[in-house]
Amino acid sequence: APGPRSYTTLRDEAVKLFNSLQQLESERDPVPLMQGVLQTCLDLPPLVDEIYCQLVKQTTAPPAPGGQGDLHYWQLLTCMSCTFLPSPPVLRFLRFHLDRRTESRFPTSEMAKYACFIREALGKTKGRECVPSLEEILVLMRRQEMICTVHCPGAPACSVAISSHTTAE
Repeated sequence: APGPRSYTTLRDEAVKLFNSLQQLESERDPVPLMQGVLQTCLDLPPLVDEIYCQLVKQTTAPPAPGGQGDLHYWQLLTCMSCTFLPSPPVLRFLRFHLDRRTESRFPTSEMAKYACFIREALGKTKGRECVPSLEEILVLMRRQEMICTVHCPGAPACSVAISSHTTAE
């Protein structure tokens, strides 16, 4: 599928994404790298399941559970869950990973909090036309809502909390 960037074969792009995930572990500022992974998945939808599977693998029995590298994987998984739905078989496997491998084994951990947030997000995600902004990714990494100022003609501005699943009427 043509996108704003030029891509090679799906296999080559999958390898590039795997290398990006490996780099994610040690990134000081992972947000641009996360946005790049999300953009590639948006431009090349067949890679969405591949990235979900890679992230499940990276978050299963990590060498340092709850460490910075591990949390970066969970944060990207959070962004993925608010942007793309995996195929039904991958979704079932992901839910098993969230429930049985994470929340039941590490119930009070930061990983379990991400797992709970991801499970809830997957129930609301419908797909998007563009990837989350850098600001939205930062908010998702903290599992919070964004505060937006809404200006109405003839009325004072008000602050509104929105999530990745909020739509304006």
